[in-house]
Amino acid sequence: MTLAQTFADRLAEVERRIAEACRRSGRSRGEVNVIAVTKYVTADEAVRLVEAGIVHIGENRWPDAREKAERLAGRATLHFIGTLQSRKVKHVVGRFQYIHSLDRLSLAEEIEKRAAALGVTVPCFLQVNVSGETTKHGVPPEELFRLAEGLRGLSRVRPVGLMTMAPHESDPERTRPVFRELRRLLAELNARAIFDHELKELSMGMSNDFEVAVEEGATWVRLGSILVGQAGPAGDGAAGAPASGDGERSGESWASSTAF
Repeated sequence: MTLAQTFADRLAEVERRIAEACRRSGRSRGEVNVIAVTKYVTADEAVRLVEAGIVHIGENRWPDAREKAERLAGRATLHFIGTLQSRKVKHVVGRFQYIHSLDRLSLAEEIEKRAAALGVTVPCFLQVNVSGETTKHGVPPEELFRLAEGLRGLSRVRPVGLMTMAPHESDPERTRPVFRELRRLLAELNARAIFDHELKELSMGMSNDFEVAVEEGATWVRLGSILVGQAGPAGDGAAGAPASGDGERSGESWASSTAF
Protein backbone atom coordinates (compact mmCIF):
# COMPACT_ATOMS: atom_id res chain seq x y z
CA MET A 1 0.00 0.00 0.00
CA THR A 2 1.36 3.42 -0.92
CA LEU A 3 1.76 6.30 1.54
CA ALA A 4 -1.04 8.15 -0.23
CA GLN A 5 -3.43 5.21 0.13
CA THR A 6 -2.49 4.65 3.78
CA PHE A 7 -2.91 8.34 4.50
CA ALA A 8 -6.27 8.49 2.74
CA ASP A 9 -7.57 5.63 4.90
CA ARG A 10 -6.30 7.23 8.10
CA LEU A 11 -7.67 10.59 7.05
CA ALA A 12 -11.14 9.18 6.46
CA GLU A 13 -11.19 7.48 9.87
CA VAL A 14 -9.95 10.57 11.73
CA GLU A 15 -12.46 12.75 9.91
CA ARG A 16 -15.27 10.39 10.91
CA ARG A 17 -14.24 10.47 14.56
CA ILE A 18 -13.94 14.27 14.64
CA ALA A 19 -17.36 14.64 13.04
CA GLU A 20 -18.84 12.27 15.62
CA ALA A 21 -17.21 14.17 18.49
CA CYS A 22 -18.62 17.42 17.10
CA ARG A 23 -22.06 15.87 16.83
CA ARG A 24 -21.97 14.61 20.42
CA SER A 25 -20.98 18.03 21.75
CA GLY A 26 -23.27 20.11 19.56
CA ARG A 27 -20.45 21.71 17.62
CA SER A 28 -19.94 22.42 13.95
CA ARG A 29 -17.26 20.38 12.19
CA GLY A 30 -15.96 23.68 10.80
CA GLU A 31 -14.85 24.77 14.28
CA VAL A 32 -12.07 22.17 14.43
CA ASN A 33 -8.76 22.45 12.56
CA VAL A 34 -6.31 19.58 12.20
CA ILE A 35 -2.52 19.82 12.33
CA ALA A 36 -0.66 16.84 10.88
CA VAL A 37 2.44 16.30 13.01
CA THR A 38 5.20 15.15 10.68
CA LYS A 39 7.96 14.51 13.19
CA TYR A 40 8.40 10.93 12.00
CA VAL A 41 8.08 11.37 8.25
CA THR A 42 10.64 12.52 5.73
CA ALA A 43 10.48 15.79 3.82
CA ASP A 44 9.45 13.88 0.69
CA GLU A 45 6.59 12.25 2.57
CA ALA A 46 5.52 15.59 4.08
CA VAL A 47 5.34 17.07 0.58
CA ARG A 48 3.15 14.16 -0.54
CA LEU A 49 0.84 14.68 2.43
CA VAL A 50 0.39 18.31 1.44
CA GLU A 51 -0.26 17.28 -2.14
CA ALA A 52 -2.92 14.91 -0.80
CA GLY A 53 -4.76 17.79 0.85
CA ILE A 54 -3.21 18.51 4.25
CA VAL A 55 -2.79 22.24 4.83
CA HIS A 56 -1.54 22.47 8.44
CA ILE A 57 1.81 20.86 9.28
CA GLY A 58 3.26 20.69 12.81
CA GLU A 59 6.86 20.16 13.82
CA ASN A 60 8.48 19.79 17.25
CA ARG A 61 12.17 20.51 16.66
CA TRP A 62 13.94 22.90 14.32
CA PRO A 63 16.73 20.51 13.17
CA ASP A 64 14.10 17.96 12.10
CA ALA A 65 11.94 20.65 10.51
CA ARG A 66 14.56 22.53 8.52
CA GLU A 67 14.21 20.74 5.18
CA LYS A 68 10.44 20.43 5.48
CA ALA A 69 10.10 24.15 6.20
CA GLU A 70 12.14 24.98 3.12
CA ARG A 71 10.24 22.65 0.82
CA LEU A 72 6.78 23.46 2.16
CA ALA A 73 7.21 27.24 2.22
CA GLY A 74 4.17 28.75 0.56
CA ARG A 75 2.52 25.34 0.18
CA ALA A 76 1.39 24.66 3.75
CA THR A 77 0.73 26.51 6.98
CA LEU A 78 3.51 25.58 9.40
CA HIS A 79 2.99 25.30 13.15
CA PHE A 80 5.85 25.07 15.62
CA ILE A 81 4.41 22.93 18.42
CA GLY A 82 7.47 21.87 20.41
CA THR A 83 9.47 23.53 23.15
CA LEU A 84 11.18 26.57 21.66
CA GLN A 85 14.57 27.67 22.92
CA SER A 86 15.28 31.38 22.67
CA ARG A 87 18.37 30.74 20.57
CA LYS A 88 16.26 28.89 17.97
CA VAL A 89 13.76 31.73 17.56
CA LYS A 90 15.74 33.15 14.64
CA HIS A 91 15.12 29.93 12.71
CA VAL A 92 11.42 29.60 13.51
CA VAL A 93 10.04 33.14 13.16
CA GLY A 94 9.46 33.91 9.49
CA ARG A 95 9.27 30.23 8.55
CA PHE A 96 6.46 29.04 10.81
CA GLN A 97 3.14 30.84 10.73
CA TYR A 98 2.13 29.83 14.27
CA ILE A 99 3.92 29.09 17.52
CA HIS A 100 2.01 26.90 19.99
CA SER A 101 4.52 26.87 22.84
CA LEU A 102 4.90 30.41 24.21
CA ASP A 103 5.40 29.89 27.94
CA ARG A 104 7.64 32.70 29.21
CA LEU A 105 8.14 36.39 28.73
CA SER A 106 11.81 36.09 27.77
CA LEU A 107 10.82 33.86 24.83
CA ALA A 108 8.12 36.34 23.80
CA GLU A 109 10.68 39.14 23.80
CA GLU A 110 12.97 37.15 21.51
CA ILE A 111 10.05 36.44 19.17
CA GLU A 112 9.19 40.15 19.24
CA LYS A 113 12.72 41.18 18.25
CA ARG A 114 12.97 38.71 15.40
CA ALA A 115 9.47 39.47 14.13
CA ALA A 116 10.16 43.21 14.19
CA ALA A 117 13.33 42.68 12.16
CA LEU A 118 11.36 40.73 9.56
CA GLY A 119 8.33 43.01 9.63
CA VAL A 120 5.91 40.22 10.58
CA THR A 121 3.45 39.51 13.37
CA VAL A 122 3.44 36.03 14.93
CA PRO A 123 0.21 34.40 16.15
CA CYS A 124 1.08 32.52 19.34
CA PHE A 125 -0.64 30.12 21.71
CA LEU A 126 0.23 30.45 25.39
CA GLN A 127 1.21 26.99 26.60
CA VAL A 128 -0.24 26.08 30.00
CA ASN A 129 0.84 23.10 32.06
CA VAL A 130 -2.64 22.29 33.31
CA SER A 131 -1.78 18.77 34.49
CA GLY A 132 1.15 19.97 36.60
CA GLU A 133 3.41 17.17 35.40
CA THR A 134 7.08 17.94 35.86
CA THR A 135 7.85 16.40 32.47
CA LYS A 136 5.60 18.92 30.72
CA HIS A 137 6.50 22.44 29.67
CA GLY A 138 4.16 25.37 29.97
CA VAL A 139 3.33 28.14 32.39
CA PRO A 140 1.53 27.02 35.58
CA PRO A 141 -2.15 28.04 35.52
CA GLU A 142 -1.67 30.43 38.43
CA GLU A 143 1.00 32.32 36.47
CA LEU A 144 -0.89 32.53 33.17
CA PHE A 145 -2.41 35.93 33.79
CA ARG A 146 0.90 37.47 34.81
CA LEU A 147 2.45 36.19 31.58
CA ALA A 148 -0.49 37.62 29.64
CA GLU A 149 -0.01 41.01 31.28
CA GLY A 150 3.63 40.98 30.23
CA LEU A 151 2.69 40.40 26.60
CA ARG A 152 0.53 43.50 26.36
CA GLY A 153 3.44 45.73 25.40
CA LEU A 154 4.56 43.54 22.51
CA SER A 155 3.24 44.55 19.12
CA ARG A 156 4.65 41.68 17.03
CA VAL A 157 3.49 38.82 19.26
CA ARG A 158 -0.24 38.24 18.87
CA PRO A 159 -1.78 35.81 21.38
CA VAL A 160 -4.61 33.85 19.76
CA GLY A 161 -5.38 31.20 22.37
CA LEU A 162 -4.09 28.59 24.79
CA MET A 163 -2.35 25.25 24.33
CA THR A 164 -1.89 22.28 26.63
CA MET A 165 -0.84 18.64 26.63
CA ALA A 166 -2.79 16.17 28.72
CA PRO A 167 -1.17 13.12 30.35
CA HIS A 168 -1.11 10.01 28.17
CA GLU A 169 -3.92 7.88 29.63
CA SER A 170 -5.05 4.39 28.73
CA ASP A 171 -8.58 5.72 29.18
CA PRO A 172 -8.82 9.01 27.23
CA GLU A 173 -11.83 10.02 29.32
CA ARG A 174 -9.42 10.73 32.17
CA THR A 175 -7.97 13.63 30.18
CA ARG A 176 -11.28 15.50 30.15
CA PRO A 177 -10.61 17.60 33.31
CA VAL A 178 -7.39 18.92 31.75
CA PHE A 179 -9.12 20.09 28.59
CA ARG A 180 -12.08 21.48 30.52
CA GLU A 181 -9.75 23.51 32.70
CA LEU A 182 -7.93 24.97 29.71
CA ARG A 183 -11.28 26.08 28.31
CA ARG A 184 -12.12 27.68 31.67
CA LEU A 185 -8.77 29.49 31.74
CA LEU A 186 -9.41 30.88 28.26
CA ALA A 187 -12.80 32.18 29.37
CA GLU A 188 -11.26 33.81 32.44
CA LEU A 189 -8.46 35.33 30.38
CA ASN A 190 -11.02 36.92 28.09
CA ALA A 191 -13.17 38.06 31.01
CA ARG A 192 -10.20 39.93 32.45
CA ALA A 193 -9.83 41.76 29.11
CA ILE A 194 -6.04 41.74 29.32
CA PHE A 195 -5.75 41.95 25.55
CA ASP A 196 -7.55 44.29 23.19
CA HIS A 197 -8.96 41.32 21.30
CA GLU A 198 -10.73 38.10 22.22
CA LEU A 199 -8.70 34.90 22.30
CA LYS A 200 -10.73 32.17 20.62
CA GLU A 201 -8.39 29.24 20.04
CA LEU A 202 -7.71 26.09 22.06
CA SER A 203 -4.85 23.89 20.84
CA MET A 204 -5.38 20.61 22.65
CA GLY A 205 -5.85 16.96 21.85
CA MET A 206 -3.53 14.44 20.23
CA SER A 207 -3.79 10.96 18.77
CA ASN A 208 -4.81 9.31 22.03
CA ASP A 209 -7.38 11.85 23.24
CA PHE A 210 -8.45 14.19 20.43
CA GLU A 211 -12.12 13.20 20.56
CA VAL A 212 -12.39 14.21 24.22
CA ALA A 213 -10.56 17.45 23.42
CA VAL A 214 -13.01 18.22 20.61
CA GLU A 215 -15.93 17.59 22.95
CA GLU A 216 -14.37 20.08 25.39
CA GLY A 217 -13.89 22.83 22.82
CA ALA A 218 -10.62 22.23 20.97
CA THR A 219 -10.28 24.35 17.86
CA TRP A 220 -6.95 22.78 16.89
CA VAL A 221 -5.95 19.15 17.37
CA ARG A 222 -2.39 17.95 16.77
CA LEU A 223 -2.35 14.48 15.22
CA GLY A 224 0.79 12.48 14.57
CA SER A 225 0.73 8.70 14.98
CA ILE A 226 -2.92 8.19 14.16
CA LEU A 227 -2.68 10.21 10.96
CA VAL A 228 0.82 10.04 9.50
CA GLY A 229 2.38 7.23 11.52
CA GLN A 230 5.30 7.21 13.90
CA ALA A 231 8.73 5.71 14.33
CA GLY A 232 8.49 2.05 15.15
CA PRO A 233 10.99 -0.44 16.57
CA ALA A 234 12.24 -1.24 13.09
CA GLY A 235 13.61 2.22 12.52
CA ASP A 236 13.10 5.89 13.14
CA GLY A 237 11.93 8.44 10.64
CA ALA A 238 9.52 6.30 8.63
CA ALA A 239 5.77 6.52 8.64
CA GLY A 240 4.64 3.51 10.61
CA ALA A 241 1.33 1.97 11.55
CA PRO A 242 -1.10 3.90 13.73
CA ALA A 243 -0.32 3.54 17.41
CA SER A 244 -1.32 5.01 20.71
CA GLY A 245 2.02 6.72 21.33
CA ASP A 246 2.32 10.38 20.42
CA GLY A 247 5.02 11.97 18.36
CA GLU A 248 2.86 15.06 18.48
CA ARG A 249 3.59 15.56 22.18
CA SER A 250 6.70 17.63 22.26
CA GLY A 251 -9.31 22.82 10.05
CA GLU A 252 -12.43 24.09 9.00
CA SER A 253 -11.73 21.09 6.82
CA TRP A 254 -8.64 19.12 5.99
CA ALA A 255 -7.85 21.45 3.13
CA SER A 256 -8.64 24.73 4.81
CA SER A 257 -6.63 27.38 6.57
CA THR A 258 -7.68 29.72 9.35
CA ALA A 259 -6.07 33.15 9.53
CA PHE A 260 -5.89 35.03 12.81
